[in-house]
Amino acid sequence: MWRRWGFFRQFKLNVIRLARLRSDPDAVGRGMALGLFIGFSPTFGAQIFLAIFFAFLLRQNKIATFVGVWISNPLTAPLIYGLEYQVGRMLLGFPPLGLTRFKSEFSWEMGAQVVAPMLLGSLVLGIPVAIIGYSLTVRFVPTMRQWKIPRWPRNIITRKNNNQ
Repeated sequence: MWRRWGFFRQFKLNVIRLARLRSDPDAVGRGMALGLFIGFSPTFGAQIFLAIFFAFLLRQNKIATFVGVWISNPLTAPLIYGLEYQVGRMLLGFPPLGLTRFKSEFSWEMGAQVVAPMLLGSLVLGIPVAIIGYSLTVRFVPTMRQWKIPRWPRNIITRKNNNQ
């Protein structure tokens, strides 16, 4: 049953990782902010590699950066990227792309009409999210360290089969 809830399990494991970090809350917050900013970049598929690279380059907390990147996952990516595109498109004054036009005639110009708004939208949305994430992380890391988080329930049937 718990395998169907993999997203929630991963979220809980990431919270546990944050709670167990031995760094000071400021360092954890900076790493989280970096991860959130990169998580809002339109580089789906390469975000974890970029996050770890920049965490090493900027000497930030790698685990907090890794956890922050998880803001962009298969469940939230369509919402984040759609919002980034719409914000960037409105700021640049581009007309919306029609889906039928997009399917029938693709060109480099049309690709630029998608990429430029997404890049601008990721900056406009990523910076405030990183600042908010930093503030919340610095505030809640000491509280999270006091939590007693129970283990995830294990499958009883699998345990019985292994004992036989």
